[in-house]
Amino acid sequence: MLGQVFLGISRPAGKTILGTSIHAHPVLGKGEPGVGRAGRLSRSMEDYLEAIYVLSREKGYARVMEIARALGVKPPSVTQMVRKMSEKGLVTFKRYGRIMLTEVGESVARRIIGRHRLLKAFLTALGVSNSVAEEDACAMEHVLHDETVRVFRRLAEFLLNAPDGLKCLECLKRGQYLCLAGR
Repeated sequence: MLGQVFLGISRPAGKTILGTSIHAHPVLGKGEPGVGRAGRLSRSMEDYLEAIYVLSREKGYARVMEIARALGVKPPSVTQMVRKMSEKGLVTFKRYGRIMLTEVGESVARRIIGRHRLLKAFLTALGVSNSVAEEDACAMEHVLHDETVRVFRRLAEFLLNAPDGLKCLECLKRGQYLCLAGR
């Protein structure tokens, strides 16, 4: 949903896909490997954080109407969610004014966007079309266990950095054992 509008960002060559830690976050709790969704924010709250982050990159803040348009929701829904996020220390806002991410809110938003980029890169490396990878990454970023995301990161980096013509990559994309068939 949000990713289709905002997150069509490709991975720069030679750069790590997920540069931020996915554990020990002040809002998410002190996570350890093996901790999945426990302590995580709701999918909806994560979508709002992503939208505010992207919208505020140029001017440093977002407004209720901008967020409502980006997410396809009504302004009162935005106001209600912004209040909840303010109580968690993720944003600051004034009624009818600017909404800004706190340091913690920005950190969480960057982490979510990092997960999205990673998952999209992984799916496209497997041969999934760009549009389907975008849609699936938007759904997966909110529900996958941190351990799963770490494994996907390693696989994506392997696939994306592999030399051209590597038979195992073609096998994955085609779903065939080409080396056994003598190809």
